[in-house]
Amino acid sequence: MSYATQSQTNITAGLQYLGLLEKVMLSTLTTLPCCVFLFINGIMLFTLRSKLVFCETSRYILLFNLLCADTMQMALSQLLYLLSVCRITLTYPLCGVLVVFATLTNEISPLTLVVMSLERYVAVCYPLRHTTIITMRNTAVAIIAVWAFSSLNTLTRVILLLDFPFEDLESLQMTHFCGPFVILLGSMSDQYDKGYTYFLFVSAGVAITCSYIGVMIAASSASTDKASAQKARNTLLLHLVQLGLGLSSFMHNLFLVAVSKTVTRIVLLRIQNVFYVFLIILPKCLSSLIYGLRDRTIRYSLVHHLCCRLKVSVVTAKAEVSP
Repeated sequence: MSYATQSQTNITAGLQYLGLLEKVMLSTLTTLPCCVFLFINGIMLFTLRSKLVFCETSRYILLFNLLCADTMQMALSQLLYLLSVCRITLTYPLCGVLVVFATLTNEISPLTLVVMSLERYVAVCYPLRHTTIITMRNTAVAIIAVWAFSSLNTLTRVILLLDFPFEDLESLQMTHFCGPFVILLGSMSDQYDKGYTYFLFVSAGVAITCSYIGVMIAASSASTDKASAQKARNTLLLHLVQLGLGLSSFMHNLFLVAVSKTVTRIVLLRIQNVFYVFLIILPKCLSSLIYGLRDRTIRYSLVHHLCCRLKVSVVTAKAEVSP
């Protein structure tokens, strides 16, 4: 068993030492921001399907794909977290399905960021050919390729599980809580997971960095729209920040392993909750906030839909309170 797997097992096993009040507080402190972020992402997804311009523009379609994957991953992560806090154990097949979907959606984000960066690169460096290169068909092909590549990686992880001696288990009922470590049952699975993670983020980082350098070179050209190039540079920098935050969520277990050597189990559990909010939940909502506030078209529609939902909620609440 790897150090990361052992650490995760010790952490979840240590939940039994927490009191009921502390469990309720920890659950509330994580569930509340998660629900808020899910609400914001839901409004953002609805906004990106509310106008024809969003449905027929490649960068908005790619953004919808990014938000869709982030929203599903955030919901699955919170579900797994609440199951562990409530000390609910699942069967290996059910846990495996949940973890597979959580892993799949988590890997969609960096790949989609790469495609979005390449789209911005083409828009600035090849403006005259942008409409012929970035078409609806090519965008659909890129999204399918992203999901197919991530699915292939997930399938590889599942195949590696076949080496685990499941026949030696007395029951399919898990004795510990469900988490990502369930698909890292052997040394080969663990090595593959680390290798793929390093390859994914190094490749994505190189692709986005090269796109940024290309945009900077193009910005120095007299024939390039300076305002458009500057906006594209800022967007690519934000993509790098998003990629870094995504990498931090992958490095979650490594952080816990390092901290677990110097603190007690109870303190480690509390630190885990802080890491969970800031390294897993928060990065999944930043895409909505970044694009929702920076893009004028999205900002207007997002504020409109958000305010309408809040007004409806307030009116409904008043109607229920009034006799």
